[in-house]
Amino acid sequence: MKIVSKLKNSAWSGLVCLAVVFGLFYYIGSIMGVSQMLNTIMRTAHDLLLNTVLYLMGICVLTGALGRLFVEFGVVKLIEKLLRPLMRPLFNLPGVASLGAVLTFLSDNPAIIALSHDKRFSMYFKKFEFISLTNFGTAFGMGLLVMVFMIGEGYYWEPAVGFAGAFIGCIVSTRLMQMFVLRNYPHYALEFQAEQEQEAREQKPESQEPRKSFFLRILDSMLDGGRSGVDIGIAIIPGVLIISTLVMILTFGPDGATGTYTGAPYEGVELLPRLAQKVNFIFEWLFGLGDPHLVAFPITALGAVGAALSMVPSFDAQGWLDGNAVAVFTAIGMCWSGYLSTHTAMLDSMGYRELTSKAIISHTIGGLTAAFAAHWLYVLITLVL
Repeated sequence: MKIVSKLKNSAWSGLVCLAVVFGLFYYIGSIMGVSQMLNTIMRTAHDLLLNTVLYLMGICVLTGALGRLFVEFGVVKLIEKLLRPLMRPLFNLPGVASLGAVLTFLSDNPAIIALSHDKRFSMYFKKFEFISLTNFGTAFGMGLLVMVFMIGEGYYWEPAVGFAGAFIGCIVSTRLMQMFVLRNYPHYALEFQAEQEQEAREQKPESQEPRKSFFLRILDSMLDGGRSGVDIGIAIIPGVLIISTLVMILTFGPDGATGTYTGAPYEGVELLPRLAQKVNFIFEWLFGLGDPHLVAFPITALGAVGAALSMVPSFDAQGWLDGNAVAVFTAIGMCWSGYLSTHTAMLDSMGYRELTSKAIISHTIGGLTAAFAAHWLYVLITLVL
């Protein structure tokens, strides 16, 4: 009976999947035409691969090299010591957590996983604090990449406003997650994640390696960091090509000159703007996003911030982008940074898979708070200036 039940459930899920996929393509094809739809999909993905992914990969390689250089010569430790006094009053975390923020800012969300598996790091955390590291670290993921990309688009102080918004969103997300954890597991407020005496026993002496010259340390750190940047650049290809292509087809309209579908890249059916238009007064008041097309960025950032960044040049070419949008995009892109695709894996690796839904709810609220804060900070600064 169980086997029959599983087969029935599998059949139903398969039918639902087919219905959704064929329904989506039928809807797009009925508006654009099947031939134009297929041409637009392929040409959009091809253009994104050549003109966006490779550009992002170049930024990843450079920022990866810079980040590893900072680690090698103690800059990260210096920043971590400067940030330590802020950790307890703002995030209710021990001072060493600032190291997680610096590393995820220089690289990506999974950097916090590597730290969490280090007993010398996790011994400082009570369990409710340790679990909230998922939200804390994610809020700064790929931060350097996002800010450098926005600066490359010609905006210089607006990304700093976005960073401030992401910082505020991180406080909200981390504190909310701690509240949810303590509500479900009150004893986590007293239990430490790792015993300090156990850590002392397990700590191994560092291996004796020949001391490298100053030049070799610079060269090795930059090459190793650049190699990790290549890995990140390759990892964002599926998100950019799949998610961005779909979202762009649902965001943009027909050819601007002729008003018809030609099969060119970046044409679409404008479904998302029509839906956003119905509630655009909310987005405009909360985040200052005047054009409904811009809602595509935060939607895409839920799954992959690299894919969301790929839309910015198109927004700029259409004349929809301004300083406020850049500040909001930086805040929500950095704070969310594809958390829907990483939170489950991060909590699973840390051993707290059952709290995934709480982490996602907390971070959703944190990201919206980040965008809200960035918008009103931008308004305040423009009023003062």
